[in-house]
This record gives sequence, C-alpha cells and structure tokens, in this order.
Amino acid sequence: MNNSTNRISEFLGNESNNLLWQYVQSMNPETVAQLSKPGSGEVLQVMERNIIGLLGGLPSEHFDVTITTSREHLGRLLASAMMSGYFLRNAEQRLQFERVLQSSESGKIDAE
Repeated sequence: MNNSTNRISEFLGNESNNLLWQYVQSMNPETVAQLSKPGSGEVLQVMERNIIGLLGGLPSEHFDVTITTSREHLGRLLASAMMSGYFLRNAEQRLQFERVLQSSESGKIDAE
C-alpha cells in the first residue's frame, strides 16, 4: 500500500465498526438533504457566524486564506458544528412551538 492509500484508510477508519457511518449510509438521500438544511435563514446565518468564528474571520475576497489542520482537529470542528446545528434546530423548533401556543392561548382568551 502506498502512503496516500494509508492516509485514506486512516481517515475512513474501520467502516464496518462505525455504526453512525452505517446509519447515515442507510438513509434515503432526500432525508439526508432535508436534515442538512437549516429550517430558516436565521439559523443559517448563526451557523455561518459560528463556523467563521471557529475558523477565523478574514474576508476571503481580500485575503488568500488557507487552513491546515489535523484529522483529529477537523473531526472536533465537525462535531462542534453538528452540536451547534442540533442546538439551533431545537431552539428554532421550541420558538415555533411557543409561538403556536401563544397564538392558541390568545385565541382562547378572545373566544371567552
């Protein structure tokens, strides 16, 4: 095996033991696409700001930015972005739920 093949194998790991990877591979592509999209433009903006904050905020139109990292650090960045995404999605759902509750409660008060 040459050096680049070793790196690819190292990056992918032992796929047969990675249950998360197996689960993602078994998902319908439309489901993966739907889960990957933020629910609103506000969430997308917060995620972009979060990732820019993690990577650094130099504007790419004025700077030739190159980021070099290790596999471990890239994995941590991905995990951080995923956790932020889950948090923001849950917060967005809660906000929508509270708005529905408030509107239904105000409808009950008006009906009385």
